[in-house]
Amino acid sequence: MGELLSGLKRTHMCGLLTENEVGREAVVMGWVQRRRDLGGLIFIDLRDRTGIVQVVFDQSLGDVFRKAEKVRNEYVLAVIGDVVKRDEETYNPNISTGTIEIRAKDLKILSVSDTPPFMIEDDVNVSESVRLKYRYLDLRRPKMQNYLITRSKVAKIVRDYLIDHGFLEIETPYLTKSTPEGARDFLVPSRLQPGTFYALPQSPQLFKQLLMIAGYDRYFQLARCFRDEDLRADRQPDFTQIDIEMSFIEEDDVIELNEGLLKKVFGDVLGIELKTPFLRLTYQEAMERFGSDKPDLRFGMELKDLSDILKETNFNVFRSALSKGSIRAINAEGCGEKFSRREIDALVDLAKDFGAKGLAWISIDSDGPKSPILKFLTEEEINGIIKRLNAKPGDLLLIVADEDAVVFNVLGRLRLHLGRKLGLMKKDDYKFVWVVDFPLLEWNEEEHRYTAMHHPFTAPKDEDIPLLDSQPQKVRAKAYDIVLNGVELGGGSIRIHSTDIQEKMFKVLGFTNESAWERFGFLMEAFKYGAPPHGGIAYGFDRLIMLLTGTDNIRDVIAFPKTQNGSCLLTDAPSPVDLKQLRELHIKVDI
Repeated sequence: MGELLSGLKRTHMCGLLTENEVGREAVVMGWVQRRRDLGGLIFIDLRDRTGIVQVVFDQSLGDVFRKAEKVRNEYVLAVIGDVVKRDEETYNPNISTGTIEIRAKDLKILSVSDTPPFMIEDDVNVSESVRLKYRYLDLRRPKMQNYLITRSKVAKIVRDYLIDHGFLEIETPYLTKSTPEGARDFLVPSRLQPGTFYALPQSPQLFKQLLMIAGYDRYFQLARCFRDEDLRADRQPDFTQIDIEMSFIEEDDVIELNEGLLKKVFGDVLGIELKTPFLRLTYQEAMERFGSDKPDLRFGMELKDLSDILKETNFNVFRSALSKGSIRAINAEGCGEKFSRREIDALVDLAKDFGAKGLAWISIDSDGPKSPILKFLTEEEINGIIKRLNAKPGDLLLIVADEDAVVFNVLGRLRLHLGRKLGLMKKDDYKFVWVVDFPLLEWNEEEHRYTAMHHPFTAPKDEDIPLLDSQPQKVRAKAYDIVLNGVELGGGSIRIHSTDIQEKMFKVLGFTNESAWERFGFLMEAFKYGAPPHGGIAYGFDRLIMLLTGTDNIRDVIAFPKTQNGSCLLTDAPSPVDLKQLRELHIKVDI
Protein backbone atom coordinates (compact mmCIF):
# COMPACT_ATOMS: atom_id res chain seq x y z
CA MET A 1 0.00 0.00 0.00
CA GLY A 2 0.96 3.65 0.13
CA GLU A 3 3.39 4.82 2.79
CA LEU A 4 0.68 5.81 5.28
CA LEU A 5 -1.41 2.70 4.53
CA SER A 6 1.46 0.26 4.94
CA GLY A 7 0.51 -2.29 7.57
CA LEU A 8 -2.82 -0.61 8.42
CA LYS A 9 -6.15 -2.46 8.43
CA ARG A 10 -9.58 -1.14 7.58
CA THR A 11 -10.97 0.82 10.52
CA HIS A 12 -14.44 1.70 9.27
CA MET A 13 -17.08 0.52 6.80
CA CYS A 14 -17.93 3.24 4.28
CA GLY A 15 -21.62 3.64 5.10
CA LEU A 16 -21.18 3.46 8.87
CA LEU A 17 -19.09 6.60 9.32
CA THR A 18 -20.94 9.30 11.26
CA GLU A 19 -20.32 12.81 12.54
CA ASN A 20 -18.98 11.18 15.71
CA GLU A 21 -15.83 10.35 13.72
CA VAL A 22 -15.21 13.98 12.64
CA GLY A 23 -11.61 14.91 13.46
CA ARG A 24 -10.48 11.29 13.49
CA GLU A 25 -8.45 9.32 11.01
CA ALA A 26 -10.17 6.51 9.10
CA VAL A 27 -9.05 3.72 6.76
CA VAL A 28 -11.80 2.66 4.35
CA MET A 29 -11.79 0.13 1.52
CA GLY A 30 -14.25 -0.51 -1.24
CA TRP A 31 -15.32 -0.02 -4.86
CA VAL A 32 -15.44 3.24 -6.79
CA GLN A 33 -19.05 4.16 -7.46
CA ARG A 34 -18.12 7.29 -9.40
CA ARG A 35 -15.23 9.74 -9.84
CA ARG A 36 -15.52 13.48 -10.48
CA ASP A 37 -12.46 15.49 -11.51
CA LEU A 38 -12.78 19.24 -10.91
CA GLY A 39 -9.19 20.06 -11.82
CA GLY A 40 -7.54 20.77 -8.49
CA LEU A 41 -9.93 18.43 -6.65
CA ILE A 42 -11.01 14.86 -7.32
CA PHE A 43 -14.12 13.47 -5.61
CA ILE A 44 -14.51 9.69 -5.37
CA ASP A 45 -17.64 7.99 -4.02
CA LEU A 46 -16.36 4.83 -2.35
CA ARG A 47 -18.85 2.01 -1.83
CA ASP A 48 -19.03 -1.14 0.25
CA ARG A 49 -22.06 -3.14 1.35
CA THR A 50 -22.90 -0.64 4.09
CA GLY A 51 -23.14 2.36 1.79
CA ILE A 52 -21.12 5.19 0.24
CA VAL A 53 -18.71 7.79 1.58
CA GLN A 54 -17.24 10.69 -0.38
CA VAL A 55 -13.44 10.91 -0.49
CA VAL A 56 -11.72 14.16 -1.52
CA PHE A 57 -8.24 14.28 -3.08
CA ASP A 58 -6.44 17.63 -3.23
CA GLN A 59 -3.72 18.24 -5.86
CA SER A 60 -1.33 19.19 -3.04
CA LEU A 61 -1.11 15.42 -2.37
CA GLY A 62 1.21 15.11 -5.39
CA ASP A 63 1.71 11.42 -6.27
CA VAL A 64 -1.43 10.43 -4.37
CA PHE A 65 -3.46 12.89 -6.45
CA ARG A 66 -1.94 11.53 -9.67
CA LYS A 67 -2.95 8.00 -8.61
CA ALA A 68 -6.49 9.25 -8.00
CA GLU A 69 -6.53 10.62 -11.57
CA LYS A 70 -6.08 7.04 -12.87
CA VAL A 71 -8.99 5.66 -10.89
CA ARG A 72 -12.13 4.51 -12.76
CA ASN A 73 -15.50 3.07 -11.77
CA GLU A 74 -15.35 -0.27 -9.92
CA TYR A 75 -11.65 0.00 -9.10
CA VAL A 76 -11.02 -1.37 -5.61
CA LEU A 77 -9.28 1.12 -3.33
CA ALA A 78 -7.84 1.50 0.15
CA VAL A 79 -7.89 5.10 1.44
CA ILE A 80 -6.64 6.73 4.61
CA GLY A 81 -7.73 10.21 5.57
CA ASP A 82 -9.36 12.50 8.09
CA VAL A 83 -13.12 12.57 8.56
CA VAL A 84 -14.38 16.15 8.22
CA LYS A 85 -17.74 17.86 8.23
CA ARG A 86 -18.98 18.96 4.82
CA ASP A 87 -20.00 22.52 4.13
CA GLU A 88 -23.74 22.68 4.71
CA GLU A 89 -24.49 23.63 1.11
CA THR A 90 -22.80 20.40 -0.08
CA TYR A 91 -24.79 17.99 2.15
CA ASN A 92 -26.08 14.91 0.32
CA PRO A 93 -29.39 13.78 1.87
CA ASN A 94 -29.48 10.67 -0.35
CA ILE A 95 -26.74 8.83 1.55
CA SER A 96 -26.27 8.12 5.26
CA THR A 97 -22.82 9.80 5.25
CA GLY A 98 -24.08 12.89 3.44
CA THR A 99 -22.90 15.40 6.06
CA ILE A 100 -19.29 14.20 6.19
CA GLU A 101 -16.44 13.27 3.85
CA ILE A 102 -12.89 11.93 4.04
CA ARG A 103 -10.00 14.22 3.20
CA ALA A 104 -7.55 11.71 1.73
CA LYS A 105 -3.94 11.41 2.84
CA ASP A 106 -2.98 8.30 0.90
CA LEU A 107 -4.45 5.89 -1.63
CA LYS A 108 -3.71 2.35 -2.74
CA ILE A 109 -5.30 0.82 -5.85
CA LEU A 110 -5.98 -2.75 -4.74
CA SER A 111 -7.53 -3.90 -8.00
CA VAL A 112 -8.38 -2.40 -11.37
CA SER A 113 -11.59 -3.05 -13.28
CA ASP A 114 -12.65 -3.23 -16.89
CA THR A 115 -15.70 -1.17 -17.79
CA PRO A 116 -18.60 -3.27 -16.43
CA PRO A 117 -21.41 -4.34 -18.80
CA PHE A 118 -23.86 -2.21 -16.81
CA MET A 119 -23.73 0.52 -14.20
CA ILE A 120 -23.73 -0.62 -10.59
CA GLU A 121 -26.86 1.34 -9.72
CA ASP A 122 -30.30 0.36 -8.48
CA ASP A 123 -32.23 1.90 -11.37
CA VAL A 124 -30.04 0.54 -14.15
CA ASN A 125 -32.01 -0.65 -17.19
CA VAL A 126 -30.54 -4.03 -18.14
CA SER A 127 -32.04 -7.39 -19.04
CA GLU A 128 -32.29 -10.07 -16.39
CA SER A 129 -30.23 -12.47 -18.51
CA VAL A 130 -27.30 -10.02 -18.43
CA ARG A 131 -27.77 -9.52 -14.70
CA LEU A 132 -27.68 -13.29 -14.12
CA LYS A 133 -24.63 -13.80 -16.35
CA TYR A 134 -22.72 -11.17 -14.38
CA ARG A 135 -24.39 -11.96 -11.08
CA TYR A 136 -21.35 -10.93 -9.03
CA LEU A 137 -21.74 -7.41 -10.47
CA ASP A 138 -25.52 -7.41 -10.04
CA LEU A 139 -25.04 -8.32 -6.39
CA ARG A 140 -22.96 -5.18 -5.85
CA ARG A 141 -26.05 -3.02 -6.38
CA PRO A 142 -27.33 -1.64 -3.04
CA LYS A 143 -30.85 -2.96 -3.61
CA MET A 144 -29.58 -6.48 -4.20
CA GLN A 145 -27.27 -6.29 -1.21
CA ASN A 146 -30.16 -5.18 0.98
CA TYR A 147 -32.17 -8.22 -0.16
CA LEU A 148 -29.43 -10.62 0.96
CA ILE A 149 -28.75 -8.67 4.15
CA THR A 150 -32.45 -8.97 5.00
CA ARG A 151 -32.28 -12.68 4.21
CA SER A 152 -29.39 -13.13 6.65
CA LYS A 153 -31.20 -11.10 9.30
CA VAL A 154 -34.38 -13.17 8.99
CA ALA A 155 -32.40 -16.42 9.22
CA LYS A 156 -30.93 -15.26 12.54
CA ILE A 157 -34.35 -14.15 13.87
CA VAL A 158 -35.83 -17.55 12.98
CA ARG A 159 -32.98 -19.45 14.59
CA ASP A 160 -33.03 -17.37 17.77
CA TYR A 161 -36.83 -17.58 18.11
CA LEU A 162 -36.99 -21.35 17.66
CA ILE A 163 -34.00 -22.07 19.88
CA ASP A 164 -35.57 -19.84 22.57
CA HIS A 165 -38.70 -22.03 22.26
CA GLY A 166 -36.82 -25.25 22.91
CA PHE A 167 -36.00 -26.33 19.35
CA LEU A 168 -32.82 -28.07 18.24
CA GLU A 169 -31.27 -27.33 14.86
CA ILE A 170 -30.47 -30.71 13.29
CA GLU A 171 -29.20 -31.39 9.77
CA THR A 172 -30.67 -34.15 7.62
CA PRO A 173 -29.05 -35.88 4.61
CA TYR A 174 -28.80 -34.46 1.10
CA LEU A 175 -28.31 -37.94 -0.39
CA THR A 176 -31.36 -40.04 0.34
CA LYS A 177 -33.81 -42.57 -1.11
CA SER A 178 -36.01 -41.77 -4.08
CA THR A 179 -39.65 -41.97 -3.02
CA PRO A 180 -41.49 -40.45 -6.01
CA GLU A 181 -44.89 -39.24 -4.87
CA GLY A 182 -45.28 -35.64 -6.00
CA ALA A 183 -42.65 -33.66 -7.87
CA ARG A 184 -39.84 -35.39 -9.73
CA ASP A 185 -36.65 -36.20 -7.83
CA PHE A 186 -33.19 -35.05 -8.84
CA LEU A 187 -31.27 -38.33 -9.06
CA VAL A 188 -27.60 -38.84 -8.16
CA PRO A 189 -25.93 -42.02 -9.46
CA SER A 190 -23.86 -44.09 -7.05
CA ARG A 191 -20.35 -44.92 -8.29
CA LEU A 192 -19.80 -47.52 -5.57
CA GLN A 193 -23.08 -49.32 -6.18
CA PRO A 194 -23.55 -49.32 -9.97
CA GLY A 195 -27.09 -49.03 -11.24
CA THR A 196 -28.39 -47.47 -8.02
CA PHE A 197 -29.26 -43.87 -7.32
CA TYR A 198 -29.63 -41.44 -4.49
CA ALA A 199 -32.22 -38.68 -4.65
CA LEU A 200 -31.75 -35.11 -3.51
CA PRO A 201 -34.45 -34.41 -0.89
CA GLN A 202 -37.65 -32.66 -1.94
CA SER A 203 -38.00 -31.95 1.78
CA PRO A 204 -36.66 -33.44 5.02
CA GLN A 205 -40.16 -34.81 5.74
CA LEU A 206 -39.37 -38.42 6.57
CA PHE A 207 -36.19 -37.64 8.48
CA LYS A 208 -37.86 -35.04 10.68
CA GLN A 209 -40.60 -37.56 11.52
CA LEU A 210 -37.92 -40.08 12.41
CA LEU A 211 -36.33 -37.46 14.66
CA MET A 212 -39.64 -37.19 16.53
CA ILE A 213 -39.71 -40.97 16.94
CA ALA A 214 -36.12 -40.70 18.18
CA GLY A 215 -37.31 -38.43 20.97
CA TYR A 216 -35.87 -35.04 19.98
CA ASP A 217 -39.27 -33.41 20.51
CA ARG A 218 -38.63 -30.09 18.74
CA TYR A 219 -36.56 -29.89 15.55
CA PHE A 220 -35.90 -27.19 12.97
CA GLN A 221 -33.61 -26.65 10.03
CA LEU A 222 -33.08 -24.09 7.30
CA ALA A 223 -33.14 -26.90 4.80
CA ARG A 224 -31.99 -26.99 1.20
CA CYS A 225 -34.56 -28.81 -0.94
CA PHE A 226 -34.62 -29.92 -4.58
CA ARG A 227 -37.53 -30.51 -6.96
CA ASP A 228 -37.23 -31.29 -10.65
CA GLU A 229 -40.44 -29.59 -11.72
CA ASP A 230 -41.52 -27.02 -14.24
CA LEU A 231 -40.51 -23.63 -12.92
CA ARG A 232 -42.55 -20.49 -12.35
CA ALA A 233 -41.63 -16.97 -11.33
CA ASP A 234 -41.74 -17.93 -7.63
CA ARG A 235 -40.04 -21.34 -7.88
CA GLN A 236 -36.48 -22.62 -8.17
CA PRO A 237 -35.15 -26.18 -8.63
CA ASP A 238 -33.11 -25.76 -5.44
CA PHE A 239 -34.59 -23.69 -2.67
CA THR A 240 -34.57 -23.15 1.08
CA GLN A 241 -37.33 -23.85 3.54
CA ILE A 242 -37.75 -23.26 7.24
CA ASP A 243 -38.52 -26.79 8.37
CA ILE A 244 -40.16 -27.35 11.76
CA GLU A 245 -41.45 -30.45 13.58
CA MET A 246 -42.87 -30.88 17.10
CA SER A 247 -44.04 -33.80 19.24
CA PHE A 248 -47.03 -34.15 21.58
CA ILE A 249 -48.97 -31.32 19.93
CA GLU A 250 -52.16 -30.59 18.01
CA GLU A 251 -52.91 -28.18 15.18
CA ASP A 252 -53.48 -25.20 17.48
CA ASP A 253 -50.03 -25.62 19.05
CA VAL A 254 -48.29 -25.43 15.67
CA ILE A 255 -50.39 -22.46 14.58
CA GLU A 256 -49.82 -20.52 17.81
CA LEU A 257 -46.04 -21.05 17.71
CA ASN A 258 -45.81 -19.93 14.10
CA GLU A 259 -47.96 -16.85 14.58
CA GLY A 260 -45.44 -15.83 17.21
CA LEU A 261 -42.58 -16.50 14.79
CA LEU A 262 -44.14 -14.40 12.02
CA LYS A 263 -44.97 -11.63 14.48
CA LYS A 264 -41.32 -11.57 15.56
CA VAL A 265 -39.99 -11.55 11.98
CA PHE A 266 -42.28 -8.79 10.72
CA GLY A 267 -41.78 -6.74 13.85
CA ASP A 268 -37.99 -6.89 13.79
CA VAL A 269 -37.56 -6.50 10.01
CA LEU A 270 -40.36 -4.11 9.02
CA GLY A 271 -41.38 -2.60 12.34
CA ILE A 272 -44.93 -3.90 11.83
CA GLU A 273 -46.97 -5.11 14.80
CA LEU A 274 -48.99 -8.05 13.49
CA LYS A 275 -52.25 -8.73 15.30
CA THR A 276 -52.70 -12.31 16.40
CA PRO A 277 -54.44 -14.69 16.24
CA PHE A 278 -54.67 -14.62 12.45
CA LEU A 279 -57.93 -15.27 10.67
CA ARG A 280 -58.69 -18.91 9.91
CA LEU A 281 -60.74 -20.11 6.94
CA THR A 282 -61.66 -23.67 6.10
CA TYR A 283 -60.59 -24.84 2.67
CA GLN A 284 -64.23 -24.96 1.57
CA GLU A 285 -64.93 -21.42 2.78
CA ALA A 286 -61.79 -20.07 1.07
CA MET A 287 -62.81 -21.66 -2.23
CA GLU A 288 -66.42 -20.49 -2.03
CA ARG A 289 -65.56 -16.91 -1.05
CA PHE A 290 -62.35 -16.32 -3.00
CA GLY A 291 -62.08 -19.12 -5.55
CA SER A 292 -58.67 -20.09 -4.17
CA ASP A 293 -57.04 -21.94 -1.29
CA LYS A 294 -54.51 -19.09 -1.28
CA PRO A 295 -56.89 -16.15 -0.83
CA ASP A 296 -55.69 -12.57 -1.10
CA LEU A 297 -57.61 -10.70 1.59
CA ARG A 298 -56.36 -7.21 0.77
CA PHE A 299 -59.56 -6.52 -1.13
CA GLY A 300 -63.12 -7.81 -1.30
CA MET A 301 -64.78 -8.78 -4.59
CA GLU A 302 -65.87 -12.09 -3.04
CA LEU A 303 -67.60 -14.83 -5.01
CA LYS A 304 -71.36 -15.13 -4.53
CA ASP A 305 -73.40 -18.25 -5.25
CA LEU A 306 -76.35 -17.58 -7.57
CA SER A 307 -77.40 -21.22 -7.93
CA ASP A 308 -80.48 -20.92 -5.72
CA ILE A 309 -81.64 -17.77 -7.50
CA LEU A 310 -81.34 -19.44 -10.91
CA LYS A 311 -82.44 -22.96 -10.00
CA GLU A 312 -85.60 -22.65 -12.13
CA THR A 313 -84.03 -20.64 -14.96
CA ASN A 314 -84.96 -21.20 -18.58
CA PHE A 315 -81.52 -20.07 -19.74
CA ASN A 316 -80.06 -23.32 -21.13
CA VAL A 317 -76.43 -22.39 -20.42
CA PHE A 318 -77.16 -21.84 -16.73
CA ARG A 319 -79.59 -24.75 -16.38
CA SER A 320 -77.14 -27.29 -17.82
CA ALA A 321 -74.37 -26.01 -15.52
CA LEU A 322 -76.54 -26.53 -12.44
CA SER A 323 -76.87 -30.23 -13.21
CA LYS A 324 -73.14 -30.71 -12.57
CA GLY A 325 -71.91 -27.63 -10.75
CA SER A 326 -72.93 -24.11 -9.79
CA ILE A 327 -73.38 -20.54 -10.96
CA ARG A 328 -71.31 -17.93 -9.16
CA ALA A 329 -70.34 -14.30 -9.72
CA ILE A 330 -68.18 -11.41 -8.56
CA ASN A 331 -69.00 -7.71 -8.48
CA ALA A 332 -66.25 -5.58 -10.03
CA GLU A 333 -67.40 -2.40 -8.34
CA GLY A 334 -67.23 0.70 -10.52
CA CYS A 335 -65.99 -1.21 -13.57
CA GLY A 336 -69.31 -0.95 -15.40
CA GLU A 337 -68.62 2.73 -16.00
CA LYS A 338 -64.80 2.45 -16.11
CA PHE A 339 -64.49 -0.36 -18.65
CA SER A 340 -65.17 -0.05 -22.36
CA ARG A 341 -66.91 -2.83 -24.27
CA ARG A 342 -63.50 -3.84 -25.61
CA GLU A 343 -62.17 -4.24 -22.05
CA ILE A 344 -65.21 -6.32 -21.09
CA ASP A 345 -64.67 -8.53 -24.15
CA ALA A 346 -61.03 -8.91 -23.05
CA LEU A 347 -62.29 -10.25 -19.71
CA VAL A 348 -64.44 -12.77 -21.57
CA ASP A 349 -61.39 -13.95 -23.53
CA LEU A 350 -59.36 -14.13 -20.33
CA ALA A 351 -62.03 -16.28 -18.66
CA LYS A 352 -61.86 -18.67 -21.60
CA ASP A 353 -58.08 -18.80 -21.26
CA PHE A 354 -58.62 -19.77 -17.61
CA GLY A 355 -60.83 -22.69 -18.68
CA ALA A 356 -64.37 -21.27 -18.81
CA LYS A 357 -66.67 -21.99 -21.74
CA GLY A 358 -67.74 -18.37 -21.52
CA LEU A 359 -68.28 -15.42 -19.22
CA ALA A 360 -71.65 -13.77 -18.70
CA TRP A 361 -71.71 -10.14 -17.61
CA ILE A 362 -74.19 -7.53 -16.47
CA SER A 363 -73.33 -3.84 -16.39
CA ILE A 364 -75.39 -1.73 -14.01
CA ASP A 365 -76.13 1.66 -15.59
CA SER A 366 -77.98 4.55 -14.01
CA ASP A 367 -81.07 3.52 -15.96
CA GLY A 368 -80.80 -0.18 -15.15
CA PRO A 369 -78.87 -3.35 -16.03
CA LYS A 370 -77.41 -3.94 -19.49
CA SER A 371 -76.31 -7.32 -20.82
CA PRO A 372 -76.72 -9.68 -23.78
CA ILE A 373 -78.10 -12.34 -21.41
CA LEU A 374 -80.94 -10.29 -19.90
CA LYS A 375 -83.40 -11.52 -22.54
CA PHE A 376 -82.94 -15.07 -21.21
CA LEU A 377 -83.64 -14.16 -17.58
CA THR A 378 -86.78 -13.22 -15.73
CA GLU A 379 -87.07 -9.90 -13.94
CA GLU A 380 -87.13 -11.79 -10.65
CA GLU A 381 -83.86 -13.57 -11.51
CA ILE A 382 -82.20 -10.31 -12.59
CA ASN A 383 -83.27 -8.54 -9.41
CA GLY A 384 -82.11 -11.50 -7.33
CA ILE A 385 -78.65 -11.40 -8.92
CA ILE A 386 -78.35 -7.65 -8.36
CA LYS A 387 -79.42 -7.97 -4.73
CA ARG A 388 -77.14 -10.94 -4.00
CA LEU A 389 -74.13 -9.03 -5.35
CA ASN A 390 -75.15 -5.76 -3.69
CA ALA A 391 -74.76 -4.10 -7.09
CA LYS A 392 -75.21 -0.39 -7.67
CA PRO A 393 -74.98 1.89 -10.71
CA GLY A 394 -71.51 1.72 -12.24
CA ASP A 395 -70.80 -1.88 -11.20
CA LEU A 396 -69.92 -4.81 -13.46
CA LEU A 397 -71.13 -8.31 -12.57
CA LEU A 398 -69.15 -11.27 -13.94
CA ILE A 399 -70.85 -14.68 -13.93
CA VAL A 400 -69.45 -18.17 -14.55
CA ALA A 401 -71.55 -21.35 -14.76
CA ASP A 402 -69.78 -24.72 -14.80
CA GLU A 403 -68.41 -27.47 -12.57
CA ASP A 404 -67.36 -26.04 -9.20
CA ALA A 405 -63.65 -26.56 -9.85
CA VAL A 406 -63.88 -24.54 -13.07
CA VAL A 407 -66.05 -21.83 -11.51
CA PHE A 408 -63.69 -21.37 -8.57
CA ASN A 409 -60.57 -21.32 -10.75
CA VAL A 410 -61.94 -18.86 -13.31
CA LEU A 411 -63.56 -16.41 -10.91
CA GLY A 412 -60.66 -16.66 -8.47
CA ARG A 413 -58.18 -15.75 -11.19
CA LEU A 414 -60.41 -13.03 -12.64
CA ARG A 415 -60.68 -11.57 -9.15
CA LEU A 416 -56.88 -11.39 -8.85
CA HIS A 417 -56.55 -9.96 -12.36
CA LEU A 418 -59.01 -7.20 -11.51
CA GLY A 419 -57.34 -6.62 -8.14
CA ARG A 420 -54.07 -5.92 -9.92
CA LYS A 421 -55.67 -3.89 -12.71
CA LEU A 422 -57.58 -1.70 -10.26
CA GLY A 423 -54.63 -1.21 -7.90
CA LEU A 424 -56.30 -2.96 -4.96
CA MET A 425 -53.22 -4.94 -3.88
CA LYS A 426 -51.10 -2.63 -1.73
CA LYS A 427 -47.64 -4.03 -1.01
CA ASP A 428 -47.50 -2.54 2.49
CA ASP A 429 -50.79 -4.18 3.51
CA TYR A 430 -50.12 -7.59 5.07
CA LYS A 431 -53.15 -9.89 5.38
CA PHE A 432 -52.39 -13.28 6.89
CA VAL A 433 -54.84 -16.17 6.93
CA TRP A 434 -54.65 -19.83 7.93
CA VAL A 435 -56.45 -22.17 5.56
CA VAL A 436 -57.44 -25.33 7.42
CA ASP A 437 -59.47 -28.53 6.96
CA PHE A 438 -58.13 -29.35 3.51
CA PRO A 439 -59.37 -32.45 1.73
CA LEU A 440 -56.95 -35.26 2.48
CA LEU A 441 -57.05 -36.46 -1.13
CA GLU A 442 -57.68 -35.22 -4.64
CA TRP A 443 -58.56 -37.22 -7.73
CA ASN A 444 -55.90 -37.40 -10.44
CA GLU A 445 -57.63 -37.78 -13.81
CA GLU A 446 -54.43 -38.72 -15.65
CA GLU A 447 -53.48 -41.51 -13.26
CA HIS A 448 -57.08 -42.47 -12.37
CA ARG A 449 -56.32 -42.59 -8.68
CA TYR A 450 -56.33 -40.45 -5.57
CA THR A 451 -53.23 -38.47 -4.69
CA ALA A 452 -52.44 -36.73 -1.42
CA MET A 453 -53.32 -33.04 -1.48
CA HIS A 454 -50.35 -32.31 0.80
CA HIS A 455 -48.34 -35.52 1.18
CA PRO A 456 -49.03 -39.16 2.10
CA PHE A 457 -47.98 -38.69 5.73
CA THR A 458 -50.72 -36.19 6.62
CA ALA A 459 -53.15 -37.45 9.25
CA PRO A 460 -56.88 -37.55 8.50
CA LYS A 461 -59.34 -35.96 10.90
CA ASP A 462 -60.09 -38.54 13.58
CA GLU A 463 -63.81 -38.48 12.89
CA ASP A 464 -63.22 -39.01 9.16
CA ILE A 465 -60.98 -42.08 9.40
CA PRO A 466 -63.92 -44.52 8.82
CA LEU A 467 -64.56 -42.77 5.47
CA LEU A 468 -61.16 -43.82 4.11
CA ASP A 469 -62.62 -47.17 3.08
CA SER A 470 -66.00 -46.00 1.79
CA GLN A 471 -65.85 -42.31 0.79
CA PRO A 472 -62.21 -41.22 0.68
CA GLN A 473 -63.06 -38.03 -1.22
CA LYS A 474 -64.88 -36.74 1.88
CA VAL A 475 -61.99 -37.22 4.30
CA ARG A 476 -60.56 -33.99 5.71
CA ALA A 477 -56.92 -33.60 6.67
CA LYS A 478 -55.30 -32.24 9.80
CA ALA A 479 -53.53 -29.81 7.49
CA TYR A 480 -53.02 -26.07 7.50
CA ASP A 481 -51.45 -23.53 5.16
CA ILE A 482 -50.31 -20.04 6.11
CA VAL A 483 -51.15 -17.57 3.34
CA LEU A 484 -50.04 -13.95 2.98
CA ASN A 485 -51.55 -11.69 0.32
CA GLY A 486 -52.42 -14.58 -1.97
CA VAL A 487 -49.07 -16.34 -1.56
CA GLU A 488 -48.72 -19.64 0.25
CA LEU A 489 -45.88 -18.97 2.68
CA GLY A 490 -45.91 -22.40 4.23
CA GLY A 491 -47.89 -25.52 4.85
CA GLY A 492 -47.96 -28.30 7.36
CA SER A 493 -49.98 -30.94 9.08
CA ILE A 494 -50.33 -33.30 11.97
CA ARG A 495 -48.69 -36.53 10.81
CA ILE A 496 -49.84 -40.11 10.81
CA HIS A 497 -48.00 -41.92 13.59
CA SER A 498 -49.62 -45.35 13.30
CA THR A 499 -48.47 -48.14 10.98
CA ASP A 500 -52.09 -49.26 10.43
CA ILE A 501 -53.31 -45.80 9.39
CA GLN A 502 -50.23 -45.22 7.20
CA GLU A 503 -50.80 -48.57 5.45
CA LYS A 504 -54.45 -47.66 4.92
CA MET A 505 -53.42 -44.28 3.48
CA PHE A 506 -51.03 -45.91 1.01
CA LYS A 507 -53.76 -48.35 -0.02
CA VAL A 508 -56.15 -45.50 -0.81
CA LEU A 509 -53.37 -43.89 -2.88
CA GLY A 510 -53.13 -47.04 -4.99
CA PHE A 511 -50.03 -48.60 -3.47
CA THR A 512 -49.87 -52.33 -2.95
CA ASN A 513 -48.76 -53.32 0.52
CA GLU A 514 -45.52 -54.59 -0.97
CA SER A 515 -44.73 -51.38 -2.88
CA ALA A 516 -45.58 -49.25 0.15
CA TRP A 517 -43.18 -51.20 2.34
CA GLU A 518 -40.52 -51.19 -0.37
CA ARG A 519 -40.58 -47.38 -0.54
CA PHE A 520 -41.50 -46.36 2.99
CA GLY A 521 -40.96 -49.45 5.09
CA PHE A 522 -38.26 -47.79 7.21
CA LEU A 523 -40.84 -45.22 8.38
CA MET A 524 -43.64 -47.70 9.08
CA GLU A 525 -41.20 -49.97 10.85
CA ALA A 526 -40.20 -47.03 13.07
CA PHE A 527 -43.87 -46.46 13.98
CA LYS A 528 -43.84 -49.86 15.70
CA TYR A 529 -41.38 -48.65 18.33
CA GLY A 530 -43.29 -45.89 20.07
CA ALA A 531 -44.09 -42.97 17.76
CA PRO A 532 -45.38 -39.86 19.53
CA PRO A 533 -48.15 -37.72 18.05
CA HIS A 534 -46.31 -35.11 16.02
CA GLY A 535 -46.68 -32.47 13.35
CA GLY A 536 -45.03 -29.46 11.86
CA ILE A 537 -44.78 -26.98 9.07
CA ALA A 538 -42.38 -25.82 6.37
CA TYR A 539 -42.06 -22.28 5.04
CA GLY A 540 -40.74 -21.26 1.67
CA PHE A 541 -37.87 -19.13 3.01
CA ASP A 542 -37.22 -17.53 -0.38
CA ARG A 543 -40.89 -16.55 -0.74
CA LEU A 544 -40.91 -15.08 2.76
CA ILE A 545 -37.90 -12.88 1.95
CA MET A 546 -39.51 -11.89 -1.37
CA LEU A 547 -42.59 -10.62 0.45
CA LEU A 548 -40.59 -8.90 3.20
CA THR A 549 -38.46 -7.00 0.70
CA GLY A 550 -41.31 -6.13 -1.66
CA THR A 551 -39.76 -7.57 -4.82
CA ASP A 552 -41.91 -9.52 -7.28
CA ASN A 553 -39.08 -11.79 -8.42
CA ILE A 554 -37.92 -14.63 -6.20
CA ARG A 555 -34.56 -14.66 -8.02
CA ASP A 556 -33.79 -11.26 -6.50
CA VAL A 557 -33.52 -12.73 -2.99
CA ILE A 558 -31.36 -15.74 -3.92
CA ALA A 559 -27.64 -15.13 -4.33
CA PHE A 560 -27.14 -17.34 -7.37
CA PRO A 561 -30.52 -18.35 -8.82
CA LYS A 562 -31.47 -20.34 -11.90
CA THR A 563 -33.49 -19.12 -14.87
CA GLN A 564 -37.02 -20.37 -15.54
CA ASN A 565 -35.63 -23.29 -17.51
CA GLY A 566 -33.32 -24.27 -14.64
CA SER A 567 -30.10 -22.88 -16.14
CA CYS A 568 -27.36 -20.96 -14.37
CA LEU A 569 -26.19 -18.30 -16.81
CA LEU A 570 -23.18 -17.52 -14.62
CA THR A 571 -21.64 -21.01 -14.57
CA ASP A 572 -23.40 -22.46 -17.63
CA ALA A 573 -24.92 -25.29 -15.59
CA PRO A 574 -26.25 -27.82 -16.36
CA SER A 575 -23.54 -28.84 -18.80
CA PRO A 576 -22.13 -32.01 -20.37
CA VAL A 577 -19.55 -34.01 -18.40
CA ASP A 578 -16.53 -36.05 -19.48
CA LEU A 579 -17.13 -39.54 -20.82
CA LYS A 580 -14.72 -40.79 -18.16
CA GLN A 581 -17.08 -39.56 -15.43
CA LEU A 582 -20.03 -41.25 -17.12
CA ARG A 583 -18.13 -44.56 -17.45
CA GLU A 584 -17.23 -44.48 -13.75
CA LEU A 585 -20.93 -44.15 -13.00
CA HIS A 586 -21.93 -46.82 -15.54
CA ILE A 587 -24.11 -44.29 -17.35
CA LYS A 588 -24.73 -44.11 -21.08
CA VAL A 589 -26.40 -40.99 -22.41
CA ASP A 590 -29.08 -41.66 -25.01
CA ILE A 591 -30.53 -38.43 -26.46
